[in-house]
Amino acid sequence: MKRIFAAVMLCMFSLIITNPVRADYPTGPVQFIVPWPPGDFEDILTRMIAKNMQDATGVSASVVNRPGGGDGPFPGALEVLEAPSDGSVVGSFVIGVPVVGPKIDIGIAEDSFVPVGIFLTYPFVLAASGDAPYSNMAELAAHAKGNDVVLGHFGAGLTPTQASFAAAAKMGFSFADDSAFDMLDCNTLSSGDADVINTTLALIEPCLGEINVLANIGSEPIGKLPGVQTLSAQADINDLELWNGLFVTKGTPQEVIDKLAEIGKATMASDEAQQLMKETGARVYWQGMAESMARIDEDRRKAAEIAAMIN
Repeated sequence: MKRIFAAVMLCMFSLIITNPVRADYPTGPVQFIVPWPPGDFEDILTRMIAKNMQDATGVSASVVNRPGGGDGPFPGALEVLEAPSDGSVVGSFVIGVPVVGPKIDIGIAEDSFVPVGIFLTYPFVLAASGDAPYSNMAELAAHAKGNDVVLGHFGAGLTPTQASFAAAAKMGFSFADDSAFDMLDCNTLSSGDADVINTTLALIEPCLGEINVLANIGSEPIGKLPGVQTLSAQADINDLELWNGLFVTKGTPQEVIDKLAEIGKATMASDEAQQLMKETGARVYWQGMAESMARIDEDRRKAAEIAAMIN
């Protein structure tokens, strides 16, 4: 009997050694990479997610801002791509990373990242100073045909910028010049660094009553901007929206993705996140992995049509 007992114990010990129990994720600090400066919607909501993860798991979770200047979100995205596929580094990315990134030969493939979930649609706009002689796209088109107009944006290849170029092409004008900025806010317009800026409503909120919002980029008007039509309605182009979501690298275990999704979904349903939506005009929700993948495929199709219009 003793020999049988010893043999059973030896077998069990062998199984423990060869099949160690997987510790629950996260087992160490988690970094959420936001490839923009602090303060905009994706930064605010990602910080909520990080705080809730830390509170729920007791493991340190932080947000690291990695602005890329004229290269937009792509330097930050590449940092996530180089990280281990274990959920220790998570990207908080706009649509441009999975849709535009694979088109610009920087090492990002269509399957480099897996969407955990999309959680934000920006109230993204085209805006000009209050003394500009145009307050909508038709007036901008008429003015630009005889005057130089400079566009400020977050990156020439990004979706809102491409939509702006496509609208100009469809309406028979072009911008005299364009420049990429890390930040596009009230100061950009007041300093004259650009005549028209392509930015989020959050960044121009302090001077909203003193500027002209020409259009919003999305599928529907923004409630906070009465009388402002969508860019697609004014220029008859695809209604691409600027959204943001959580992404991990290909090969990340499903249980890691599921845990991140659980915390992300709960965060977006929280009173704090929903209040942000009510106050700002941003759309806050949770769209899971399968839905997000289908959305990305559709946005790639729309982006290709817009690129064809520009070219």
